[in-house]
Amino acid sequence: MSNIDKNAAPLVLELKQLIEKSRQQIAIAINSEITILYWNIGKHIFQFTNERAEYGKEILPTLSAKLVIEFGKGFSTRNLANMLKIYEFYPDENILQTLSAKLSWSHFVELLSVKDPLHREFYGTLCSLEKWGVRQLRKNIDSMLYFRSAIASHPDEIIKNELQQLGNNVNINPDLVFKNTYVLDFLNLPGRYSESELEQALIDNLQAFILELGVGFAFVERQKRISIDAIDYHLDLLFYHRKLKRLVAIDLKLGKFKPKHKAQMELYLRWLQKHEMQPGEDVPIGLLLCSEGNTEHIELLMLDQQEIKVAQYLTELPSKQWFADKLRRAMEIAKMNTK
Repeated sequence: MSNIDKNAAPLVLELKQLIEKSRQQIAIAINSEITILYWNIGKHIFQFTNERAEYGKEILPTLSAKLVIEFGKGFSTRNLANMLKIYEFYPDENILQTLSAKLSWSHFVELLSVKDPLHREFYGTLCSLEKWGVRQLRKNIDSMLYFRSAIASHPDEIIKNELQQLGNNVNINPDLVFKNTYVLDFLNLPGRYSESELEQALIDNLQAFILELGVGFAFVERQKRISIDAIDYHLDLLFYHRKLKRLVAIDLKLGKFKPKHKAQMELYLRWLQKHEMQPGEDVPIGLLLCSEGNTEHIELLMLDQQEIKVAQYLTELPSKQWFADKLRRAMEIAKMNTK
């Protein structure tokens, strides 16, 4: 390598970075412009069919036949129907423009499968903030992430407010981070297993486990030794959450949640707060992962108002109705306890 090559190497690196950054910005701008174009097409179709009710959506094949000839297959009847839906689902252009700066047209098409507006806002907000790819968005919708999120049992007004605060980069509500149900279908556990076998399976599949926990979790330690009055305790798993800026203690339990689990976790959290908490961090938070659910115990102990979360883990993904029924029961119990 000549002296010129050596001296120019830093400059070449800087130019490459400039070019890549510019390409990314151009791609984002093009993607945003395409989404806005499709939204405007949907808007014009909507207004046309509204003024001429006799046509309805039957006009889409006619429009497609004309547009495909000149502009290609991107204007198929199916795609035109998606454009119309995008306008119907996002009639506020300001909201659409904000999302289109972070989400691709393919993201929006995936969001069309979510019929409930609040659920769609949940997925759209988290997708844009956590930078999910289209495949990850589809997986989260298919695995019913909304129904599994701890925030889902709150009233709609609170959920909307928390999503807005999340978008404004204000302090994150832990209920948007934690779930009431975790699906660990990647573990391949036998029919009967011990807590130690569950822990080992999670460690063996750590990447998949972190993906199920969600964005922001970082693994710290396994079997964290906690020594109190010459007695050694061992916390199953210790994580750190970057956005919450706090340690997350995870204890694994076979069977249902028991009140004694709460006392044990409180002991762990106080020890972590005293010995492990760093300047600038919030107090540690605990997650008890149980193989069976018992919502009423959790509600009566008001754990949702403390630094302890309790969730059920499943080794297989059940039906959407199962999650819907569980959420409904949790909401009913919460309403009864607030009377």
